[in-house]
Amino acid sequence: MTYPLITKDFKTDAVILGNGDYPANPILGDILKNAKFLCCCDDAGRRFIQHGGMPDAIVGDGDSLPDEFKERYKDILHLIAEQDSNDQTKSTRFCAERGYKDIAYLGATGLREDHTLGNITLLISYLRDYGVSPTMITNYGYFTPAKGENIFKTFKHQQVSIFNFGCTSLKGEGLVYELSAFTELWQGTLNEAQGDEVKINGDGYYMVYRTFEPKI
Repeated sequence: MTYPLITKDFKTDAVILGNGDYPANPILGDILKNAKFLCCCDDAGRRFIQHGGMPDAIVGDGDSLPDEFKERYKDILHLIAEQDSNDQTKSTRFCAERGYKDIAYLGATGLREDHTLGNITLLISYLRDYGVSPTMITNYGYFTPAKGENIFKTFKHQQVSIFNFGCTSLKGEGLVYELSAFTELWQGTLNEAQGDEVKINGDGYYMVYRTFEPKI
């Protein structure tokens, strides 16, 4: 599979907006504005409405939403009471059950660091368990979970980090530094693309992070 660069023209089936750092990068603003289907995680829906937008769905346990808001937007509000998964996962299941496969996640990082780390690593389970193709896009770059052999479109001096989630063999082409089956998360960070694509082949799951800006 070939994973494209993320630009303002990035196409996806659905966008899930979390309640972390609000999208400030213009690229994220365009993706949010042009979303075919926008699902907000709980209170992110209220914040998006305050910014002048209207989501297609608001999904979560509703614990942070006032009763007046719940009543006013009951037609697009989908409350899921179970506490075994977070609102991002509930929103992912909601979209997957409706046939949305390519899903972009915005506003999923920032604020609390434990939420950020949890949200990022959940992408592996969405790919593995829900059959979706997720991409988490921040104001600085984007995370893509993958398995097997894939091509990632890049540009020269783009910063690329690779995180191993169970591979016993992990190889790459087009990077400054060679890959291996890293045993620690930090070991694959701060690599760099040499040209317009990077090929990675792993016998399990891994996560690739690419920056918007090149290293100067």
